[in-house]
Amino acid sequence: MQHAQIVGWAHSKFGKSDAPGLEGLMAEVVPAALGHAGVDACDVDGIFVGVFNNGFSQQAFEGALVGMTLDDLRHVPAARLENACATGTAALYSAMDFIAAGRGKIALVVGAEKMTAVPTTLAGDIMLSGCYREEEDQVEAGFAGIFGKIAQTYFQENGDHSLELAMIAAKNHRNGLLNPYAHMQKALDTAFCNTVSDKNPLVAGPLRRTDCSLISDGAAALVVAAPEVAETMERAIGFRARNQVNDVLALSRRDVTEFAGPRRAWKASLDEAGLTLDDLDMVETHDCFTIAELLEYEAMGLAERGKGGRVIRDGITARDGKLPVNPSGGLKSRGHPLGATGVSQHVMAAMQLAGEAGDMQLPDVELAGVFNMGGAAVANYVSILERVK
Repeated sequence: MQHAQIVGWAHSKFGKSDAPGLEGLMAEVVPAALGHAGVDACDVDGIFVGVFNNGFSQQAFEGALVGMTLDDLRHVPAARLENACATGTAALYSAMDFIAAGRGKIALVVGAEKMTAVPTTLAGDIMLSGCYREEEDQVEAGFAGIFGKIAQTYFQENGDHSLELAMIAAKNHRNGLLNPYAHMQKALDTAFCNTVSDKNPLVAGPLRRTDCSLISDGAAALVVAAPEVAETMERAIGFRARNQVNDVLALSRRDVTEFAGPRRAWKASLDEAGLTLDDLDMVETHDCFTIAELLEYEAMGLAERGKGGRVIRDGITARDGKLPVNPSGGLKSRGHPLGATGVSQHVMAAMQLAGEAGDMQLPDVELAGVFNMGGAAVANYVSILERVK
């Protein structure tokens, strides 16, 4: 099967937006993405929208909102996807399946979330909907409490890794300084991130505020096209591989520090692409919490289980390391508007491959990995991207 290719994109500033709702956020990126691709709205065959919502907004039926942004989109078939924090990539993969099935030649993918309009405590409870509420509903600190439990279990099994988590946070904040779209463009050094204080309190288990991604508003969009159409475009970013692997929702039914789903997703995509991890030039990964990035090092194969801390200590994932991870600042610095995140990660990687990443640009990026995770390693998506033209 030939995969559709990314031919254009747009990205809003993440953070607390003045836009009153999702429609305004989408309007920031839809015309811009079509313009970047050189595609007229009337040429779009399908619209795929990623929005988590679940209480962030009273407005549902989000797939129809894109048709409000441009009149020529009003009659285009549209659908809304939701897959917890992997909602954006679910929308992208559905758009690519639509093209692979021959239903259309050009699709528009939009990921968006308006999270800051509700109180922080309510936001935490809404995000807990991405877990198995039958068993996990009473976890303290909402969704952060889930990863606090994962971090606590990891520390019990492998020793205290607070320093390594602080190093991951500091790395991603350094990288975020270079990203004009990032929610937090502020340097936070390892010492600050590793010290519990009034400005950096404990949030859940051993996780401090600097170990947790931000509650953000934002949107991102991609235009994807069939390969024969992409040949006629100014730019084209191809997929060497793309795979989704799920794991059981309930934490009680799995080893929470194994990240078995991400491990299987990485293996499936590397095998499909005929590559090893050593072939990749960068990775955008899902650091919703710093413990997630550390466990993803192990799931990728950068380290054995329980040894992920050495990856950050050895500088392997720094901008100038062997495999830069999250040169955009990741979710930790860029922000994590749930429905937008998966789309945003693919935009960040595509910018690097196209040489359009500005101050974030790494040298000689030819192959990039993207990992987007829904829930606590439940819905796991791995893409391997390359520049086609």
